[in-house]
Amino acid sequence: MKVGKQSRRDAKALFAACCVSGVLDEAKVRAAVAAVIAQKPRGYVGTLTHLQRLVKLDLDRRSARVENAVETSPAQREAVQAALTAKYGPGMNVTFAVNPALIGGLKIKAGSDIYDGSVAGRLAALNDTL
Repeated sequence: MKVGKQSRRDAKALFAACCVSGVLDEAKVRAAVAAVIAQKPRGYVGTLTHLQRLVKLDLDRRSARVENAVETSPAQREAVQAALTAKYGPGMNVTFAVNPALIGGLKIKAGSDIYDGSVAGRLAALNDTL
C-alpha cells in the first residue's frame, strides 16, 4: 500500500508527539492510535501504517544483542550496557547470550550495526585475506 505525503507527515508528527526525552512512550503511542481510530480522519489507514513502520524502526534501532563465548559477568554487562547507551542514547534494550562458537571475545548487534570482536570473526577475516 502506497502512503501519501500527508499521511507520512501526520505519522511523523504523531511519532514525535509520542516521544518523551527521545524515547518512545508505549502508552502515548497506544493513546495516539486510539485517538486516530476514533476520529477516522482522511487517510488515517495510511497514517497508521506509516506510524507502525516508524515505531518498528525505532524498536529495532534501540535493541542490541550481545553474544559472548562464556557467561558475561554483571560488571561486564553494566560496562557494555553503559557503552551502548552512551553511543546510541537512552532506552537501549540489551540482551545477552552465550555462543560457544565465538571461541572468545564479544559480538554485538545494535540496530543495523554489527561489532565483531570475537576470535572466530578474526579467524574468518584472516582466512578471507589469505
